[in-house]
Amino acid sequence: MGVQIPPGLPLRGYSLGSKVKKRQDKGKMVNKLKEFFRDVKVEVKKVVFPTKEELIGSTWVVIITVIVISLFLGVIDLGLTKLVGIALR
Repeated sequence: MGVQIPPGLPLRGYSLGSKVKKRQDKGKMVNKLKEFFRDVKVEVKKVVFPTKEELIGSTWVVIITVIVISLFLGVIDLGLTKLVGIALR
């Protein structure tokens, strides 16, 4: 349950307090943002990036895998198309 303020009552000091609180919240947010980017910088330093040879090898594996799966699915699709065509005659 919150405090209910009857309509018409003056809210002295309320806006001043909220402005101070907003400034404090902005300060906290800036500090959190700075801390976040510091943490990101630390974590990026831990990353081990692949060498050029590893990258090229992995790329070939992906290309060959895509070609093989595409051919497989193409053959299956062609077979099912022929089968459905025969069934509908």
